Amino acid sequence: MLVSAKEMMTKALAGKYAVGQFNINNLEWTKAILLTAQELQSPVILGVSEGAGKYMTGFKTVADMVKAMVEELGITVPVALHLDHGTYEGCYKCVKAGFSSIMFDGSHYPFEENLAKSTELVHVADQLGLSIECEVGSIGGEEDGVIGMGECADPNECKTIADLGVTMLAAGIGNIHGKYPANWPGLSFETLAAIKEKVGDMPLVLHGGTGIPDDMIKKAISLGVAKINVNTECQLSFQEATRKYIEEGKDLQGKGFDPRKLLNPGFEAIKAKVKEKMELFGSVGKA
Repeated sequence: MLVSAKEMMTKALAGKYAVGQFNINNLEWTKAILLTAQELQSPVILGVSEGAGKYMTGFKTVADMVKAMVEELGITVPVALHLDHGTYEGCYKCVKAGFSSIMFDGSHYPFEENLAKSTELVHVADQLGLSIECEVGSIGGEEDGVIGMGECADPNECKTIADLGVTMLAAGIGNIHGKYPANWPGLSFETLAAIKEKVGDMPLVLHGGTGIPDDMIKKAISLGVAKINVNTECQLSFQEATRKYIEEGKDLQGKGFDPRKLLNPGFEAIKAKVKEKMELFGSVGKA
């Protein structure tokens, strides 16, 4: 059964650890993340971008696949199915499809429009018992066509959005989607501390978890980050393992071309990466 992320966020904030959101792209991704969460007894959030949802033929296909997989695999740890960087329209599609959590990314709108749309969607999520994440200050890099330069959020704007009753707040603190450039100055802990001071016990979200040094991750968690998103790192692990399998000619040996065999090294690589991240975030044994 899918659950709202509300309880897992409350527990993570109180316990000074973070729950990982791992984006899914297909069956292998989903299965690898769910099995690892169960094995480590960790709560988990499955993130679905609008692009990935479209690739998998629609949000209903995704929701039905995840629900069936949770049941068939006997998953007992808390699992939230979450729209990642959702548009206003995308949020409603995911609500209808059966997601248990949504994110509205209105960071590219003028603040008043972001506030108005966030207010409406917080009310909808509250009525339906879903968790909701909103964003202030865009995250660097590109996510489904929304390009952000990684600017830092305004703490006062963060408080205004937090006061709407959002479950968790994504605030830009210099973080970037995808690979970090060599000249990246690092996270702005000064901004994070200022936001934390304004929003109090609001669980904060760190997007662009790939490539942030471990010590920065741990410091961010100590300053109120309760959810960390990982996507690119799992994609890179999958790619590296698949490339190795093919370069070693294993796809040409016997029935090595069978997709179940061809995709298995990547599947195992995702499991290893998710395990590594759950251990770093401190969520192991917290289910």
